Amino acid sequence: MTLAAALALVSGCAPAPQGSSLPPVATGGTSTMASPSDQTGFTRIVAGPGTDTTSAVPGTPGALYRIRFKQSLPASDRFTFYDRDLSFYFRPSPYVLQFQVQNKQGKPVWIDWDRSRFFTPAGTVAKVANGGTRYDQRFSSQPMTQIAGLQTYSDYLLPLTSLVDPAGAPAQMHRMLLPEDEMAMQFTGRDFGVDLVFMVDDKPVTYPFRFQVVSVLKTP
Repeated sequence: MTLAAALALVSGCAPAPQGSSLPPVATGGTSTMASPSDQTGFTRIVAGPGTDTTSAVPGTPGALYRIRFKQSLPASDRFTFYDRDLSFYFRPSPYVLQFQVQNKQGKPVWIDWDRSRFFTPAGTVAKVANGGTRYDQRFSSQPMTQIAGLQTYSDYLLPLTSLVDPAGAPAQMHRMLLPEDEMAMQFTGRDFGVDLVFMVDDKPVTYPFRFQVVSVLKTP
């Protein structure tokens, strides 16, 4: 099922908190986690949104562990939220956070990527990268994305710090958002998400979304 089809089938509603202050961005640190596998773990490098993005339980076919998620803020069992301006649908995965947003108004809105933040499962805060962000742009200002009136925009999100050098390849390369090996068990109950900042009527509006790893189950 595509994101567009899923959005047409589901809906949800909760208050949209707004704010102007931004959390600090992590610049680095020392991890105390065990060394992961470079094939299925934290250090695995994938291209773009990854694979198997439309199955009931997202993840790599044949992975050692399968991860289930829930949307905790705003709470929704269908990974949705809407207000009078925008309608959202999300699909978290071990690779990236996929999303779709529909502009419900007859006038354009903009996504302000530079003001937006990604809260990682490891507890750090980073700037947000999207499907168009490349490794050599990680220190540059990202142009805003315009969503015209009554139009829909689909993309995926990840921490800017997850981007890796593609060694000349045109594709976007990055580390996994969550591991799918034995390390995955450590992330049960962990929260992650984004603060997406939109320019609505020329004013910044922050939409916070949080997700939780509900369960990590070994593949039969």
